[in-house]
Amino acid sequence: MLPALVLASCSKEGGSLVETAPAGTREKVEVAGHERIELGSRLENPYSVDNIGKALASVYPTRTVASVPVSALYVRFLPKDLDEYSELEGKGLQLFDHPLDYEILTDGDYYHDPSIPDDEITWQYAVVPSGFEFPSGIRYEILEDCFIPEDGMATRGFEDVDWDAVERQSFKSTGNAGILAEETRAKVKPSGRITIKDEKLGKAVGVSGVKVVANVFVKISTTYTDADGKYAFPAKYSARPRYSICFQNKLGFTIGMNLILVPASVSTLGKDDPDGIDVTVDRNSDNTLFRRCAVNNAAYDYYRKCQAWGVSTPPKNLRFWILNIVRPSCALMMHHGALLDTKLVSNYLGVYSVILRVFSPDITIGAKDKNGNYPELYASTVHEMAHASHFVNAGTAYWDTFATYILSSFLMTGSTYGTGNGENAGYCAVAEIWAYHIENMMLKERYGTNPGYGKSNWFHPELLSSLESGGIGRDVIFSCLKTGVNDLDLLKEELVSACPSKKTVITQAFNKYAK
Repeated sequence: MLPALVLASCSKEGGSLVETAPAGTREKVEVAGHERIELGSRLENPYSVDNIGKALASVYPTRTVASVPVSALYVRFLPKDLDEYSELEGKGLQLFDHPLDYEILTDGDYYHDPSIPDDEITWQYAVVPSGFEFPSGIRYEILEDCFIPEDGMATRGFEDVDWDAVERQSFKSTGNAGILAEETRAKVKPSGRITIKDEKLGKAVGVSGVKVVANVFVKISTTYTDADGKYAFPAKYSARPRYSICFQNKLGFTIGMNLILVPASVSTLGKDDPDGIDVTVDRNSDNTLFRRCAVNNAAYDYYRKCQAWGVSTPPKNLRFWILNIVRPSCALMMHHGALLDTKLVSNYLGVYSVILRVFSPDITIGAKDKNGNYPELYASTVHEMAHASHFVNAGTAYWDTFATYILSSFLMTGSTYGTGNGENAGYCAVAEIWAYHIENMMLKERYGTNPGYGKSNWFHPELLSSLESGGIGRDVIFSCLKTGVNDLDLLKEELVSACPSKKTVITQAFNKYAK
């Protein structure tokens, strides 16, 4: 029972609803693959310097022979830990956990080189400029010298070359003609829109701020969706790219829980038209993709709301895990310094425990029984995001005490939040009235009604609604959630100090809801 209790801490849902041995987690794949990638034979890379040179000679047989310059290097890295991985990402590299010049027999979200132990980061493949300065201490191998034609590329001695024709010829001569678009079609920049259906809202909304990746062999392009889910790549393609959504949001958070040792999960969409693709996700779509998109949108909305409210956003580089075998969600904040017992967390995570030492989570979203339910995933996410903002003000010492209270109260009373009489119950009261209040307010703004979550608990989040109705701003309330404010009496004192003219309003609210 103990491992389950740790994940119930900071949770808006009580109990220890954890399946330690679920009947099955394999899901039906519809528009995305989530299994391990199965590789076939190695393919001829049409962008290698050698193959581009041969294609050039074929298109211009009377041309004076000249060496094709190296514009890029196809490489692979073997980072030993997340710090080295992050250093590579910090250099602007788009990393792939699978080689880019192999046939993919079964598409999926992840690949792990069989020569690398499961609890270590696998080889990461990338394309770097020819003059790239490799970081010291990180193991790497140069796999191939490449030339990737780009619009506006100035190549001395080749000003008259039709690189589009050379590129197409290279695909044909290397046996890759099958992925080329029709000859009559010009190269295009893929664009489209990614949306998710919120049935309660009655419409599809854009999947906001996620990274979208397109690649044909070593020709890679990335972009981000805007608030409406629209995207447009900067590079042009004449062959069918392999598209994927990388849940690394431009606002600074990542969603990663995929049995892969990288800080952002990938939903592969497969090869499709070079014009781009439109994707609409709904409750009948692939469950994994639905969960990721819903959580992404809730987190994106929360960040935007914080800016409007004047409330601190959660820490940068926030890490989400989505767990389909648990129902409670929680703000562990381990990546940002919370000192929870990693043994207990490891026991809870089961098959995922191998990645705990590499990638500590901040927020886990329990998705059990919530698949296809946008409002529930949305509610769970914004609740935990509110906790993460509180963490910024309160600090790790507060958080460690808060989590310990949750664990102890469950052991003694069987209730996640206890009865309100235990030692350090005040930590729970302050944290939960804030998180429930924000959850209810965001749901009211989105759907038109306040669901009243948390009203049945002893700490009554209605208290903060009453204060806001009395003219005390949300930013003022948040500013009072300091390290030393660890019970409702201290919160009342802090509020009166911050808003002396509202003392009567504050006193009446606390007398009604904080008896």
